[in-house]
Amino acid sequence: MTQLNTASARGKLPLREYLERMTLEEKIAQLIQLAVPFFEGASDDGQITGPMASLGIDGHTVRNAGSVLGLAGAQETINVQRMHLAHNRLGIPLLTMADIVHGFKTIFPVPLAIGCSWDLALAERSAEIAALEAAVSGIHVTFAPMVDLVRDPRWGRVMESTGEDPYLNALFARAFVRGFQGDDLAGNPDRVAACVKHFAAYGAAEAGRDYNTVDVSERQLREFYLPAYKAALDEGCEMVMTSFNTVDGIPATGNVPLMRRLLREEWGFDGVLISDWGAVKELIAHGVAADEREAALKAMKAGVDIEMMTSCYAKHLSGLIAAGEVDEALIDEAVLRILELKDKLGLFEKPYRAADPEREREVVFCDAHRAAALELARRSCVLLKNDGVLPLAAAQRIAVIGPFARSGDLLGPWSWTGSQDAVVRLSEAIRAKAAAPDAVTVADGCGIEAAPAEAQWAAAAAAAQSADVIVLALGEHSDMSGEAGCRSDIRLPQAQLELVRRIKALVPGKPVVAVLFNGRPLDLHGVIDEADAVLEAWFPGSEGGVAVADLLYGDANPSGRLTMSFPYSVGQVPVYYNAFNTGRPQGAPDAQVRYVSQYLDIPNEPLLPFGFGLSYAAFEYGEAALSADTMTPDAPLTVTVRVTNTGSVAGIETVQLYVRDVSGEVVRPVKELKAFRQLELQPGESAEVAFELNERQLRYYHSDLSHTSDAGAFVAMVGPNSRDVTPLPFALVK
Repeated sequence: MTQLNTASARGKLPLREYLERMTLEEKIAQLIQLAVPFFEGASDDGQITGPMASLGIDGHTVRNAGSVLGLAGAQETINVQRMHLAHNRLGIPLLTMADIVHGFKTIFPVPLAIGCSWDLALAERSAEIAALEAAVSGIHVTFAPMVDLVRDPRWGRVMESTGEDPYLNALFARAFVRGFQGDDLAGNPDRVAACVKHFAAYGAAEAGRDYNTVDVSERQLREFYLPAYKAALDEGCEMVMTSFNTVDGIPATGNVPLMRRLLREEWGFDGVLISDWGAVKELIAHGVAADEREAALKAMKAGVDIEMMTSCYAKHLSGLIAAGEVDEALIDEAVLRILELKDKLGLFEKPYRAADPEREREVVFCDAHRAAALELARRSCVLLKNDGVLPLAAAQRIAVIGPFARSGDLLGPWSWTGSQDAVVRLSEAIRAKAAAPDAVTVADGCGIEAAPAEAQWAAAAAAAQSADVIVLALGEHSDMSGEAGCRSDIRLPQAQLELVRRIKALVPGKPVVAVLFNGRPLDLHGVIDEADAVLEAWFPGSEGGVAVADLLYGDANPSGRLTMSFPYSVGQVPVYYNAFNTGRPQGAPDAQVRYVSQYLDIPNEPLLPFGFGLSYAAFEYGEAALSADTMTPDAPLTVTVRVTNTGSVAGIETVQLYVRDVSGEVVRPVKELKAFRQLELQPGESAEVAFELNERQLRYYHSDLSHTSDAGAFVAMVGPNSRDVTPLPFALVK
């Protein structure tokens, strides 16, 4: 690839000289991102993820366009870049961008599952591997990480987030950016630029419905939703994507206070701001632009540098400048930011960058990458219930029944370059563990949503009756979550619930293990109350079938912990651990039976809380203690607790520290995660965990948006999850 990656014979110019030589039309074209079918040299239609309509763009605009999305494959990207450079007057290379969310060809668990590992190092490694595979395949920028805080499992895109906690989300945001970009993006062509999304508060869409209205106060925005974006930018993230939703009544893509004042001025972000697919033109449907011309005006004034897959800029920016409504300096500033990113990636000297068909064959989906995916899949699954059934024994006869028994649909949404054909099916992985291959029988039982046909049920019934243990492989099709995958009923489809009921009735008393493949927290009634054990596998990725079998047989010990609460019922949502208490909390000492904040028919609490997860080990917490009962700004406290593995196998425990501000200037959550520590303990081994707790960790946004702490009473809480904690009162003295 050395010969290909030489600069144009015209030589690289200083960036501002490119700007000076460009015509206005060429500048505007740099602000346009188009999908693969528009470009010469592409052999197919690439990956199209939104509505494709005639954009009214001519060949001159395409030849000067600044970026392409959905293009992948080393030779393909080389072909498109070569054709582009041959036609581009100034030899300005294309940026290639794509959604590499949780892996390129080697697919890791979905981000919500990665969050449940609580393992930042593995998360960073997954992004590093995704970056390498994407880079050698010709991609320069990934539209990841998605760091939206999520509280409503009806929303399909919860699978793309790491959960409901701002502190934990911020840590994962940093880890993903480090993995994608590394320490030296310019000097390491095996990394890609990261684009944090969706700015801002996309996860707060009303009713859990995609693209819907968001209405939160600025204080809540800053307290809960903004920290993860800020963390990604503090880690050096090169790009930001606007969200589809409104923020304080203004769509994000045309939101001057959000984009110009907060993002650019307050936070000092000087990288590239890109719209989401079609979001500039959608300003019309939102009702803040009368037509495409006004949409272009508002997006440009908000500071959107790249318009993705609509043509408002191409059609109208020239006229807006001629009319004096847009200063050409705004165009220049946007173009310069795009050129600076291309320069940082080294594209002027090496327009094909790391794209290399030979190396692509060597590293993409290689054994080392698959081993990393297997490790993370094991760490991401969460054991939700175990009445002594797991782990399985090799000598047991196993019936694997359900629509996911032999399905390759374990990759999940945003895995467009992955291959279901390469996925080891759960039934195959279980058969490999059994003492004899004929000890495992397999039956579909039903479809994901289709009730069992007579022959299907007969096969399932025969398998169940001949087995010692029944493993039910259940879940959602990957299209039932992800973008536009919202559901009002978050139970398993009725066909699968009926399968569970019929199996239990057929073989009463026989152990049943449910394995769930899905992209969101579910209402588990009809499963968790019927099964003797439940393993939440999420969409575990390329090595998911092997990982689940390892966990079922005890060759790996479940260590995942939930980062999003599982609701008791969809009627509770949004339900999350760091909620406010209300003036009439349920269970208060002086509360009346009826007139408190409660449901009459279900508990207030989720079925399974944030931080929850079981293990084959048993962990006993000693008495927690504080180093003092007062804290000052200069004298932090230490919270200590001794944890012992009282079980018979080694295991990993995630010790969690929470804090409550008892009396704030504004209402504070009943608890907030402040730190955690993962311990790997052998049987009988103990370890002491010591958390330092300082005044900075007690700060929050007050009514005047100042970020300070209040003197007064606090409670530290330590335990294995957000529900089962030991309270430790202390006071902050200032």
